[in-house]
Amino acid sequence: MSAPGPPAAQHNGPAQPPPPHGYRIYPSASSAPSAVCSQVPSKVTPPYTNHQYGIDYHSINYAAAPPQNAHIPPFQTNPVNTNQGSHQFYHGLSQSDHVLVSREQRQGVAPPVAPAQPYPAFTGAYNYSYSATSSFTPQGFTTHSSHYSAPVTSSPLYHGVPYSSVPASSQHGQVIPTHGLQTGTQGTNNTQRLPTITHPHALHQDLRSLSAPPVPVADRQSAYDGVVQNQVVPSTNHQQSSAGSSVFAVAAQTSEIGRPSPVVSAPNSMVTYPPSGNQSSGSPSLLVPAHKPQPAVQQGVDESSSTTSSASSEPRNYDVLEGGGYTETPAAANVPAPVNAAAHSSRLSKPFGHGYPTLQPGYQNAASPQSSQSSTPVHQPNYSQYASHYGGMNQLPASLAGLSLQQAPQPESLRPVDLIQDRNVLPVSSLPPPPPNLNADLKKLNCNPEFFRCTLTNIPQTQALLNKAKLPLGLLLHPFKSKPRIPAISPSTIVRCRSCRTYINPFVSFIDQRRWKCNLCYRVNDVPEEFMYNPITRSYGEPHKRPEVLNSSVEFIASSDYMLRPPPPAVYLFVLDVSYNAVESGYLQYFSQSLLDNLDKLRGDSRTKIGFITFDSTVHFYSLQEGLSQPQMLIVSDVDEIFLPTPDGLLVNLHESLELIKDLLTALPGMFTNTRETHSALGPALQGAFKLMSPTGGRISVFQTQLPSLGAGLLQSREDPNQRSSLKGIQHLGPATDFYKKLALDCSGQQTAVDLFLLSSQYSDLASLACVSKYSAGCIYYYPSFHHKHTPAQADKLKQDLDHYLTRKIGFEAVMRIRCTKGLSIHTFHGNFFVRSTDLLSLANINEDAGFAVQMSLDESLTETSLACCQVALLYTSSKGQRRIRVHTLCLPLVNSLPDVFAGADVQAITCLLANMAVDRSITSSLSDARDALVNAVVDSLSSYKSTLSNLQQSTLIAPNSLKLFPLYILSLLKQKAFRTGTSTRLDDRVFAMCQMKYQPLFHLMKMIHPSFYRIDRLTDEGAILVNDLVVPQPHLQHLSAEKLEREGAFLMDAGSKFYLWVGRNCDTNFLNDVLGFPNYASVPQKMTQIPELDTVASERTRNFISWLKRDSPLNPVLYVLKDDSAGKTEFFQHLIEDRSEAAFSYYEFLLHIQQQICK
Repeated sequence: MSAPGPPAAQHNGPAQPPPPHGYRIYPSASSAPSAVCSQVPSKVTPPYTNHQYGIDYHSINYAAAPPQNAHIPPFQTNPVNTNQGSHQFYHGLSQSDHVLVSREQRQGVAPPVAPAQPYPAFTGAYNYSYSATSSFTPQGFTTHSSHYSAPVTSSPLYHGVPYSSVPASSQHGQVIPTHGLQTGTQGTNNTQRLPTITHPHALHQDLRSLSAPPVPVADRQSAYDGVVQNQVVPSTNHQQSSAGSSVFAVAAQTSEIGRPSPVVSAPNSMVTYPPSGNQSSGSPSLLVPAHKPQPAVQQGVDESSSTTSSASSEPRNYDVLEGGGYTETPAAANVPAPVNAAAHSSRLSKPFGHGYPTLQPGYQNAASPQSSQSSTPVHQPNYSQYASHYGGMNQLPASLAGLSLQQAPQPESLRPVDLIQDRNVLPVSSLPPPPPNLNADLKKLNCNPEFFRCTLTNIPQTQALLNKAKLPLGLLLHPFKSKPRIPAISPSTIVRCRSCRTYINPFVSFIDQRRWKCNLCYRVNDVPEEFMYNPITRSYGEPHKRPEVLNSSVEFIASSDYMLRPPPPAVYLFVLDVSYNAVESGYLQYFSQSLLDNLDKLRGDSRTKIGFITFDSTVHFYSLQEGLSQPQMLIVSDVDEIFLPTPDGLLVNLHESLELIKDLLTALPGMFTNTRETHSALGPALQGAFKLMSPTGGRISVFQTQLPSLGAGLLQSREDPNQRSSLKGIQHLGPATDFYKKLALDCSGQQTAVDLFLLSSQYSDLASLACVSKYSAGCIYYYPSFHHKHTPAQADKLKQDLDHYLTRKIGFEAVMRIRCTKGLSIHTFHGNFFVRSTDLLSLANINEDAGFAVQMSLDESLTETSLACCQVALLYTSSKGQRRIRVHTLCLPLVNSLPDVFAGADVQAITCLLANMAVDRSITSSLSDARDALVNAVVDSLSSYKSTLSNLQQSTLIAPNSLKLFPLYILSLLKQKAFRTGTSTRLDDRVFAMCQMKYQPLFHLMKMIHPSFYRIDRLTDEGAILVNDLVVPQPHLQHLSAEKLEREGAFLMDAGSKFYLWVGRNCDTNFLNDVLGFPNYASVPQKMTQIPELDTVASERTRNFISWLKRDSPLNPVLYVLKDDSAGKTEFFQHLIEDRSEAAFSYYEFLLHIQQQICK
């Protein structure tokens, strides 16, 4: 039985209880009583004025009380803290004078304390464990075949969040059932039959027809009760697929006795379902039909209405907290809909609430007629007036094709392009996202593509049509992006669907003033009385004009219903490598200076805490407790069993200990100048950081400069430099140990994220180290060959990155859930996170630079509606201590013809999703398989499009205008560091490129995949744009080919994290003098990384254009000025992807190869 939701709102009932501690009722500017509008006639002035309404949430200082369930041990007299025993590390004293705290001295210091448990122990949905075996290939990859059993273990520090004892390097992925939205089955019986599914296409997965006996509703609970990590559910079909099949497979999933398989989840950056059935052997492909039986409906009692209430019972876990799952009541699930009432009202409903007749004032407060309908699922949406406007190629018979007066105009996105003859397919400016084919009203209301993009802006109505198109269906998300700003509202009622828990949005249907129909599951819900009042217009009776219904992106300031504990303070812990390599690189100076400059800009409030740990062969803690005259260093030399040397003073209030913090940062760069310690005890340092952060959670920032060599998590070098340019398989792309993955899971359980800064001049096994950030929702920064003197450009980039990193927007204790229209389901996630349940992503931290990708499939046909919607809800705690919910809703049309699917293809979103899928294929199978699958994605999609055309020669390569850049982008992917072969590529460089593809949002990822190339020695104001009173020139994009380079010109390449300014040998002296500040070509220095500010028109234009390209970029690109004889020109020419290299096709050769494959 699922955990009950909040109790129903007491409409027109007794008075609400007084607000809980920390909440207050907004003061009213009028004399109206502070109550909701349940009994107030429409003529009475409502109490909410000045655009403020409902319960106000404000920051509370919880420092006076310990966290819930936390055990604070009694403080004992600590010789380390006495004047005689402590050492103040100034005045030239050596490290040998520092206090050493060993295991034998613990009783004299403080008893070892287990990390406090700030969260309630998770029960219910998280205390199940299963043991299962499976004979299918994990994650849809078929090159490995073995039976696999994963025993489940639990973290002793985070009960209820088990993880598997399978090593992190295991190639088995997460297996979870689909979570498409679904309401209770109409009818009197409590059974539901799983559909039989077949896949006719020969190039795709050849699955057996799957069916299952009727499943009692009471038994379906097990499908969502447990969360099992890295565990595989038994499949009904045990036959292995042959090698070389597709990169990704999704199949139906049932257990032996016909019951839905238990929920299986694991902390992976890519989550997928188990394949089942016979896969046909053949060429690797990234696309496979994704069919599986409908998910079981979770049966349980839900007393909640469409609102939230502060009187709800205490939530036990994040799944209940965000309101996921199916909370339909048994009565609602089993009572058939009134045929003549609900169905008729469904046909008359409109997409959003301005079409119902206005009620008379005397009826505005009356109860809704036929209130029983509000609990009856209505499955027939009516969006007929917003049907697709594409004429389509198949709407007219062939005999009428020549009648121009009768044939519907063909959209520009479907115009055939001969790629062989017309290779100049690059647009003159950046490619905008394709707009969905919606009417003007819905386009205006739709979600900004900077937050939310779909690979197909025309969703196929059936899975068979999607399979035929050979294009991936998925979403690219940038949910926490800070710009453009979205409205933040503080309602007394957050209105949500009672069945699927969708937040009300612009695409719901208002049947009348008292009822609205969910646009995802089609259930009819009551409109709460409080929602009748509009705080913006200060009017009553117009719920369709509320800000929640007029904006597809909103941010709610939530009540205590959405909290598991009082919001903790923002806590930042810095873990710094101070070994010989680290001191020699000089990064400590840049770190200390940047943090000193930004201490007052750190996100947080008056409760913000900060702490520091340094490590070499030992681990050093720093006591910064208020009252000390100088910071104290406490050294723990026993790295095999790390412990905290003192219970207090290691994490201190930023404002109360500000002077001590500044003293420490000022002295830090010179403290270890004479060190000779070459070992690195990174693992023990992270273990100590975890113990320190467990009571509160927060962010750990780790700086590492070499391969860990001591204690837990030590690593050995696995790179063979002779294999860097190998054409064969690349080895060691996965982790060597599961230590960092398990540590990340423990951190995620305690709401702690780990961010990694790797500054290494040698191999450091990033494939293993990256796990600590990947599975804790952290981020990764990488600076190869970093040295403050030898590579000043990287030192400048580190400074810029730190300035952005320390001040960017951050959220804590976040969870994210994606909901889709009934019939659509999400089966695979990409990014840095931990999967807590079937569709709930746990994000200990969320920052404004984090991107995510998901793959989708169609569980059932969507032929009864013309629109599909997806909604992402991000629940987080702000750095100021507010609990907030950010909601984005995307609406897309449904189509039933293959040409219309191609007309809505978003080529950039498709490319980014395929890049994520190829990274997973590289790690779990092989790099060569991933490369072949990328090529086959182009071949399959263009072959499918060609089948829609006629009277074309077989020797031509035709693509729709929407996909004309598809071959170019895939060729760019094949030549990137992540996937290239035959070119010398360091293993850490390759792994970091793969991490970037899994983490970066679409806009920045496309810059890395296909750089922008401009000629800038002839900039003019023609076509310029005005940005913040600056005139920004707009030069045309150039093809990435050496053919475009001219010795007389200067060219700028924007490659995302780097800018290259290539200056020709015969470049105009006016440009050299006016922009670079040098009289001739010979005087331009070799390692120039900045453009001077000169008082010339050309200099101003160039600087404005470069600044505009860098706008809001988290990558903080560094500029490199290159000459013909510059050392960095090799990397610049590697980005000219249209040219041939020793081991890769040119663009023209790649097109010929694609054509040859299609014509086979």
